[in-house]
Formats: sequence, structure tokens, C-alpha cells
Amino acid sequence: MTYRTSLTALALAGLVALPSPAAAADAGPDASTAATPGPSSGVSSVHWTSCPDYSDEALLSLRVTEEQIPAFRALMKRLECGTVSVPLNHRDPGGRTIDIAVTRLAATDGARRLGALAVLPGGPGNSGYLDPILRAALRNQEMAKLNERYDVIGFDPRGVGYSTKVACPITPVGPQEPGTLTEEAARKIYAAQIAANQRCGRSDPAFLGQLTTENVAEDLDLVRTALGERTLNLLGFSWGTRLGMVYRSRFPEHTGRAFLDSVAPPWTRLDQHMKDSAEAAERDFGRMAAWLARRDETYGLGATARQVREGVAKLVRAYDTNPKIYTDLRRPVDGSAVADLARRNSTEWTRAGRALAELRTATGTTAPPTVKELLGAPMTGTPVPGVPEALNMTMNLAVACNEDGSRAAFDTAWRDYQRLVKRHPATGRAWGPGFMCAGWPLPVQQATLKRGGGSLVLAGHLHEFMSVYDWTLQTRRAVGGTVYTVADDVHVSTTRVPECAADVVRYFETGRIGRGCAGSAIPS
Repeated sequence: MTYRTSLTALALAGLVALPSPAAAADAGPDASTAATPGPSSGVSSVHWTSCPDYSDEALLSLRVTEEQIPAFRALMKRLECGTVSVPLNHRDPGGRTIDIAVTRLAATDGARRLGALAVLPGGPGNSGYLDPILRAALRNQEMAKLNERYDVIGFDPRGVGYSTKVACPITPVGPQEPGTLTEEAARKIYAAQIAANQRCGRSDPAFLGQLTTENVAEDLDLVRTALGERTLNLLGFSWGTRLGMVYRSRFPEHTGRAFLDSVAPPWTRLDQHMKDSAEAAERDFGRMAAWLARRDETYGLGATARQVREGVAKLVRAYDTNPKIYTDLRRPVDGSAVADLARRNSTEWTRAGRALAELRTATGTTAPPTVKELLGAPMTGTPVPGVPEALNMTMNLAVACNEDGSRAAFDTAWRDYQRLVKRHPATGRAWGPGFMCAGWPLPVQQATLKRGGGSLVLAGHLHEFMSVYDWTLQTRRAVGGTVYTVADDVHVSTTRVPECAADVVRYFETGRIGRGCAGSAIPS
């Protein structure tokens, strides 16, 4: 499960928040759309509309390659786009209503159709509008087979993309100066986070208080009804795995086969989430250190894993003591930046090792090339005209904080942070204190998970830190299911690796699944 990235939050992924395109306004409400009053007449159908039109530049920003653009456009001609009206508050079905943006890519083999499969996006706050194309039909040849016998359903959860949403002015809350985080600076961050969270939470509490996983699950079931489906099969990623658990617990009779990749824990406490993730990140760095040590002639970081560990921990301390500000890099390079490089997954070990080696000897005023490449990404929230929203930060914050059972006071969060940095000398500084939900003014709301007897596969990745493998085992104990083990450290990689994706498609076609797959390969 991915929560928003900043020094005050769980820095779990470099996702970019982007605005909805005005050109696609006919596909659903734009960013200013608020919930509208009116009686609910019950959901019976989808209000189908024309689909958005995207420029080549927009598609490239969505990581569609130039070679894939013709195939994407051909799939867009098949994609159906619409909205479903749902209650803002499901306990008050006659009150305000909001729109949920929905897409459908109909099965190509209608005679052998098995049903509808909903793709559950990550986040919370990620868009799923184009997922039938991006996560299924266009991902690879194996995943494309999913659309032969299934209608693939995408949607933007409430608060995201083309669905009804609101926006808080979310600004980064962090230390003004790079280097070691002091208690004095942390207290200022904590106070600023409280003020920002109270401004946001009180800006539209009637809407923000209804941004929960359980309400998204309720919305999804009304989408199922509107589509005329008796059941929904589920393919969930990251936070979408929690959505899948909640949907299955709430609507077991309407849940078909479910495959959940990079499984969220069965609880919602951000303090425990960060503690577990930080431990897993440091463990995975041990694998990276051993890999770098075997290539000491290339990287020069140490001939043994221990030497690499000690060298990187020393580099963290050195850059915290003497941070560097490069003229061509927006982000200062201090210990947190070094630790961020140390917790990269195996697909980036080659570049991360090169960047760490560069930082050992860097002397100029401009950033070394690989450091710039890895740490010079655009800031979150950079507007790109014509591109559909990838991550809605208001929804991310609201869901995380509405469901956070910790909301630690400063002294507790500061003590936990100091302990985390001490225990994890190579990667710990990549995390900030757990202040994300400090001062959030709305009550805690947590869904109840239930064991079920239906078909469920929980795909856990042995070495990743964004969704810790032990969470997969905890979730199985809570809700049942079969564990599918992916022997890598890469978040939601299962459908990207053809051999693993073939297992996913075979599961949805037959209901049978093996014990796991190798996942993403370690660089040679």
C-alpha cells in the first residue's frame, strides 16, 4: 500500500500527481466538481459517454512507448467510458450523490466469456481509469490474453481523476535545511503538519470523511450492479489489495476469483506500517550490498557485503554532516538522499550502485550524472496539460488518515524515528518521522475483514519493503486464501513478468494457481 511521499509521510513510491485534462471533461467531472444534492433513485445502468482523446505527449507521460501508441489508440476505440451515480454517504442513500468514472474493455471472445474482471488500483489515490489498457491489454502478450474471455473493468475511485473529487492545497512539510533532522526542526514540522491537516480536513468534512476503503468497495458493488454483473472478479495492486479484501469481506456473494498482488496488511496503523517497511528495506539492502561486493572492481564500494554496508552507512552520515546542493538538482543531497539510493529495488541496483560510487568522490558544483538521473525526478504535483491524473494527493491523505489507528503524538513518533534511524544505518534516513496524520480532525474509520471461502490468491514478494512479505501471511490468517510467492523485491511486478503473468491469466481462466514464480530478474 502506497502512502504519499514526503519527509513527514511513508515514502513508499515516487508517484506523480497530475491534473485531469480539460479536453476530457466529457468523460466525467473535472477537478472542481463537488458532490451534488439529490435523491438516489438506485443504480440500474452506466451513463455511457465518449472517451477522452489523448495526445502522443500525454501517452508518453503515461509510459506508453512510441511503438505502443498505435496499439493504445486501437484499444481506445474499443474502450467504453461512462459514469455511475452513487451516494456520497452509503448510510444515507437518499442524500448527496457523486459520480464514479468507469471504463470497460469488452471480452474479444464473447462465446467463451467468463465474466467481468475489475482492476483495483493502488494508492490510495491512484487512477484506474485506463487500467484495462495499461495493466491488461497493453502490458504484455500474456496479460493481453485476459481480455479474450473477460470484460476488463477500470474505474477512478471516489476522490480521484474523472470521478467526483475535492482538492486540499497540499504543500510539502519538511525541514527547510538539508542534513541531520534535529528535534527542534521536527517539532516545527509536526506543528506545520497539524495545521495543514486541520485546514484540509475541515475544508469539506462531509466529502473527505467519506473517503474510505469501505466506501470505495460500496461504490464498486454499485458499479457491478450498473454493469449487470452477478459477480466481479478482482485483480488488485498494492492498496487495491486492501480494497479487494474489504470488497470480498463486504460482498462475498458477489466476489468471483481474486488475485491480489503486493498484499497490504490486515490492519491500518501507519506507525507499524513504517516500522515493518523500514526493517524490510534494510534487509533488502543486505542483498544489494552482497551484489555490489561481488562487483567491487566496477563500483569500488567494498569487497564484502559488510564493507559495502559500513561504507554506505558512513556515506549517509557524511552527507548529513555536510550536505551538498548542486546547481542542476532541485533536491539537496544529504543522508536521506543517500539512504534513498540504498533502498532501491533490484531493477535499479546497477544505477544505484553507480550513483553511490559517484557520491564517494563527487567534488563539482553540478550533480554526478547517475545521481542526477535518479534523484532529479520532477516534483510531485507538477502539472502536465492533457494528462489524466495519476495520483490524487487529497484522496491519498484522507483515506490514509481516516483509517490510521495510530496518529502518534510527537514524543512517540520522534522516539520511533530515532530508533528507526539507529537500527537501519544504510536506509533508515530515507524515512521521515510518522507525522503524516497528526492533527487530522476526522474520526478513525476502519473496515472489518472477514474470512471467506471463495477463490483468493495473495501474491507476496519475498524481499520487497513497500508490501512486506509477512503481511501476506498475516492477511491469509485474517481472510484466508492461497499464498503465491514471488521471489523478488519489486512492488506489483507479477503481471509485468511474462512467466508470472501467464500464471495470473491461467488462474482467472481455470481457478488454479501454482506456488509462485521467480519475478523480476536480478541484474547480471
